[in-house]
Amino acid sequence: MSSGNGARRKSRKLQHFNNMVSFDPETQTQIQGLFSKVRTYVKPSNGEWCIPDPNVALRDSAEENCRLQDLKVSLNDVKNQLSDKNVQVWHQHTNSTNRAGKVINAVRSAANAEICTQAWCKFFEILGTFSLLPLEALQNGELNTVHLCEAPGAFITALNHYMKTSESTRYCDWTWAANTLNPYHEANGGSTTIADDRLIANTLPWWFFGSDNTGNVMIQKHLLELQAFVANMRRVDLVTADGSFDCQENPDEQEALVASLHYCEVTAALLLLSPSGSFVLKMFTLYEHSSICLLYLLNCCFHSVNVFKPATSKAGNSEVYVVCLNYDGKETVRPLLSKLIRNYGPHLADREALFPNSLVPESFQKQHEEVCSYFHTLQVETIKENLRLFEGMSTEQRQHLDYIRDCTAQEYLQRFQVSFLPRSRWISRNTVSPACCSVSAGRPLGQKKQTGSFNERRELQTLSWRERINRGCYATWIQRHCTETSGTGCILEGPLSGCQVDSWYVIEGAALPAVRNSPFCEGGLLNHLNEALTDTAVDLTHTPPCKSCHAVCTASILSDVAGFCQFTTDSDGIKKKRQCLVFGSSSVWGACESHLGDLVITFSAEPSFPQRGSITLHDGEPLYQQQLLGCVFLSLQTLNSGDALLLPVFSALTRVTAAVVLCLHVCFHSVTFRCPPPSGVVGTVLVCVGFCPEAAARILPVLTQVHNCMGHLRGEEDSGKHLPSGSERQVLQFVPMEEMLTGGLTEFLWTMNSEIIQQKLHLLMQS
Repeated sequence: MSSGNGARRKSRKLQHFNNMVSFDPETQTQIQGLFSKVRTYVKPSNGEWCIPDPNVALRDSAEENCRLQDLKVSLNDVKNQLSDKNVQVWHQHTNSTNRAGKVINAVRSAANAEICTQAWCKFFEILGTFSLLPLEALQNGELNTVHLCEAPGAFITALNHYMKTSESTRYCDWTWAANTLNPYHEANGGSTTIADDRLIANTLPWWFFGSDNTGNVMIQKHLLELQAFVANMRRVDLVTADGSFDCQENPDEQEALVASLHYCEVTAALLLLSPSGSFVLKMFTLYEHSSICLLYLLNCCFHSVNVFKPATSKAGNSEVYVVCLNYDGKETVRPLLSKLIRNYGPHLADREALFPNSLVPESFQKQHEEVCSYFHTLQVETIKENLRLFEGMSTEQRQHLDYIRDCTAQEYLQRFQVSFLPRSRWISRNTVSPACCSVSAGRPLGQKKQTGSFNERRELQTLSWRERINRGCYATWIQRHCTETSGTGCILEGPLSGCQVDSWYVIEGAALPAVRNSPFCEGGLLNHLNEALTDTAVDLTHTPPCKSCHAVCTASILSDVAGFCQFTTDSDGIKKKRQCLVFGSSSVWGACESHLGDLVITFSAEPSFPQRGSITLHDGEPLYQQQLLGCVFLSLQTLNSGDALLLPVFSALTRVTAAVVLCLHVCFHSVTFRCPPPSGVVGTVLVCVGFCPEAAARILPVLTQVHNCMGHLRGEEDSGKHLPSGSERQVLQFVPMEEMLTGGLTEFLWTMNSEIIQQKLHLLMQS
């Protein structure tokens, strides 16, 4: 698509913003205040701020700073006034009072920004406020950046926009690498993992997920692997760290909950950065001893440390960005850095204090208290104002707020010289073929939405899983009884061509403890099912059927198969028979003859379904996956052109089972499913019709390799070797995610898994 006319229109719109009248003095003062919420530490000239002896690090207990703890209590007292507010209503209110609330739409309209989120606007603001990109890198025409905890990637796309629209950086060669919790790893919990993979899916080679494929940056081994991952960079000029956890259920202790993550992010930055490099770290309140030590360490390692609250960061939250400029280099911090690396992990901040209080100079502590007091005042004033306006807002107040919001958006565009960037210069357009632009199209990308008030959500946690479902948004749907036609309208039409089978590769990783997350189903539903399975003694493989549900009968499925098959005749005019290979017990399908017209029915043993002990692994159990792949392997070797296959599957939540469905999509003219299955059949039945041997010939060598790999890993486990706990491994993926997320496969799996989970929850609710 040509972007020339669009670019001219956007330029005219930007010019319109730039030509608007100047603000009146009062408005100007208010807006200037929004963009200048920053405090900078000033080092004493006597050099007393220096890195303490590593021998005293991580040895003493933490000591609370009384003045900062008073600020914490004061802030929490104010925040507790929000506990009875419906979170959606409150967010809608605070969005309307947010002075910078119109910036995102203004940027989207004027700049055509890629992944234009609040994070994009915040980082673009940081880039425009500080000299973040080292002068040496710009002079050399080469910039290398590393982005930690980066999903969905807005910092990267904001930097790309800045680089390609700023005169000083337009011709600079830029290389980047990123890390985040892998949104495709099934063991990563939904509360910590960002599902939005718009950039990740299109730029996977640039993302580091570690040897266990989780992407957890808080694993010591991953830190060293990350260093090797970016070793091709001549130097690292910038590290950003935007990590956090979902603390909405315990907001009073947000700072303590994320402290270890911040320690790990800082350690990674100090290890990776080159001299004169920059570091941007998202933090929250800075009241705890862990934060005092961390800020002191950063001040000892960088020439300039600033605590910055972007205008585009909602003023009522605790979020701040620590912007560190001009790194001294890891040689100056090497002994302490070595100790941090040795103690690296998810409990780093839970151990002893990084430094004893006596080694943090009084001059630093005094400045730090002033920084905390400044941001405490800003946040408390904002929350109190929002509480007052929540009770009622006059027309005059609303009009004035809207005027300020318009002026703030105008100021943002002018101050940071936001320019239009054609879509052709986006990252996801630069690095991959346009075909990948359709990834993620079949599923929503948002995070779990909070509902009700904090008090109501806390009350929900005291209820049983059944009561929580009955109060939730899925209740009506889960209570709906199944019909015979479920799944019949969802079809994958094949054989799928265009798969780059030669580029498929096996990814191994730590064995899955459970399936908590899947790119192929809705996260809230999966959470409900896992909770129900954990809390109930019902075995899903032997759950009695619901008497009001209308399960499809075996004869109906086979009749459909016979109707779908294309029967041809030989030279003598005799109709050729077709085979239907059925994985399952002949007694279950026994109502049918071995022939149904010209359809010959053959039975084979179905895969063993996961045992009661691994119920929250669903289809992630290694033995089940190996047997399922064996069934597909046998089918592709046995069937002839035009034949059919009936294969029961427990679900397709994991990348391995999703890839199995993709292989069937490649080899058959149509794939659909039946859920609920016929009585006596465990799992949903995949109905595959119109086998294509030529396509199967391409897939079989890959499946042989994968099956052998699974056998090897299981052989290690079954050999009697005493493997350390947690060292067991399994195949996690064998088809690149770029291929599984394109076309109609994602939508098909999303629909099928939703039906499966709905049926299971329905039965569990009845039991």
